[in-house]
Amino acid sequence: MAEAGNGTPTAVYQTFCDGSSTGFLFDRDGSIRKDQPTASKKSLVGQPEANTGKKPYMCGDCGYRTAKKSHLSDHMRTHTGEKPYKCEQCDYSAAKKSHVDYHLAKHTGDKPYMCGKCEYRTAHKSHLSRHMKTHTRQKPYKCEKCDYSAASKYQLDQHQAKHTGYKPYMCGECGYRTAYKSHLCRHMGTHIGQKLFKCEQCDYSAARKYHLDRHLAKHTGEKPYMCEECGYRSAQKSHLSRHMRTHTGEKPYKCDQCDYSAAQTSTLNQHLAMHTGEKPYMCGECGYRTYRKSHLSEHMSTHTGYKPYTCDQCDYSSATKFNLDRHVSKHTGDKP
Repeated sequence: MAEAGNGTPTAVYQTFCDGSSTGFLFDRDGSIRKDQPTASKKSLVGQPEANTGKKPYMCGDCGYRTAKKSHLSDHMRTHTGEKPYKCEQCDYSAAKKSHVDYHLAKHTGDKPYMCGKCEYRTAHKSHLSRHMKTHTRQKPYKCEKCDYSAASKYQLDQHQAKHTGYKPYMCGECGYRTAYKSHLCRHMGTHIGQKLFKCEQCDYSAARKYHLDRHLAKHTGEKPYMCEECGYRSAQKSHLSRHMRTHTGEKPYKCDQCDYSAAQTSTLNQHLAMHTGEKPYMCGECGYRTYRKSHLSEHMSTHTGYKPYTCDQCDYSSATKFNLDRHVSKHTGDKP
């Protein structure tokens, strides 16, 4: 077998039923070389794509192997950067058709998969499978460095980045770094200002449907999740889970540099910034930097003059809820 690397084609041998072997030479685009003397087009077409326990198709750039030629073609696009599948409603493109299908759900809002135990709905079958584990509490994926366990491998991979501190994805605009490509894509929306999801009841818009759904609860006032201990209600299940830790005292998120622990991952991340000194969020107007996204949002109001928090007893308004609470205490006499 020829060695993989340096962009050269790689010969991969597959044994036919009669015991003979045929060499498959793959170019960088994943196609079989036309000038090879050992494989005829007829013999290739007549052979099944997959053989049990065998992965005859190999990438000449990185050594990736697969049992299907179509999988190799998909893989080769990670090297070439080709994205032939286009969204008809925006400029999104993808290397795989399944990715475009996944993306289209953001435009249609269609959520055909529903949980039979609660009101959760999703556009993707895999998301429903992952959600069902929240009812069974099944967490088969274990962290080898602490007692953390997760319902999905994706969640475990996210968690493990906290141990390694590895953040390979960086924003070229402001230097923000993250361990996850999806987080970088989401962050880039703060620079381009793209907000596809619009509220039909006000002029609010969001870059993510999740944020729009969360906003809509402010209009409906619906809070289906209730704490049985104290009656606290929330529009979001994750908020109830976070609230329950105020009763149990559970602090599952541990700092690996000191003995600090927190009830919320966001609180731990804020704490970790004290060790690293990292301030990934930067104001494009004046260069102000901070380790908290919420601080940057508050800071931006000093440039825009936006004061969304208003007092219902006088004409006072504020850029932050903290300042409003402090002001309201002057009316009520309570300590903020």
